[in-house]
Amino acid sequence: MLVDSHCHLDRLKLENHDDALDAAISEAGARGVSAMLCVCISDENRAAVLDIAQRFPQVYASVGVHPTDVTDAVVSEAALLEWAQSPKVVALGETGLDYYYTKDSAEVQQASFANHLRVGAKTGLPIIVHTRDAREDTLRLIREHGSTESAGVLHCFTENWEMAKQAIELGYYISFSGIVTFKNAVELKDVAKRVPADRILVETDSPYLAPVPYRGKPNEPKYVREVAEYVAELRGVSFDALAEQTSANFYALFNKASSA
Repeated sequence: MLVDSHCHLDRLKLENHDDALDAAISEAGARGVSAMLCVCISDENRAAVLDIAQRFPQVYASVGVHPTDVTDAVVSEAALLEWAQSPKVVALGETGLDYYYTKDSAEVQQASFANHLRVGAKTGLPIIVHTRDAREDTLRLIREHGSTESAGVLHCFTENWEMAKQAIELGYYISFSGIVTFKNAVELKDVAKRVPADRILVETDSPYLAPVPYRGKPNEPKYVREVAEYVAELRGVSFDALAEQTSANFYALFNKASSA
């Protein structure tokens, strides 16, 4: 059993599939991927994400606004509370901070992130966090507005061990994508070795960031197996052990999802 803890099924590039999304999910299942979390990035794609989760029993959903999709009209706590009522929603996000692409909107990003964190504290839903070039502010806002009961995950982690360590101390999980397989991701490989076993997740972030040997090609949930195999090798454990551990971690974190 393997879980893709973060993917964007509504954005998959499915030209090679006669039955499009059905086939992509079936192919993932054939490679041992028993569940996946389809992640929302804005109000514009929320309906598509929720529809996919409703159609496929092995797919769960999140609701939220990505930092690069934040506008001056920051999503309100009331709106997030309403969105979170939809069936199969198990998380809020992805939210967070991205100063690499959109540092000029840092203030509204922070306001949006804080709203997600506060709603997480109210609902108990874990927070899916995107962070890039914003280490200090990300951790500060989690401390100021978050709750250990709704601590979530730093997804597609690309930062250093010190940030990972501080996030783990705040109750967060660390998720690795195909980036960890890239040759130049030396520091990230070290983090993947050091994260405690009960705080590690794997993901594809598909259709982006396909792992080696598919780097540069459209990514799909089935390739989370390559990520898991690589992380298992880094950590000196078997693939089966890593798959079992990360799946158990997924259901421990996203506890509204069912492992049945």
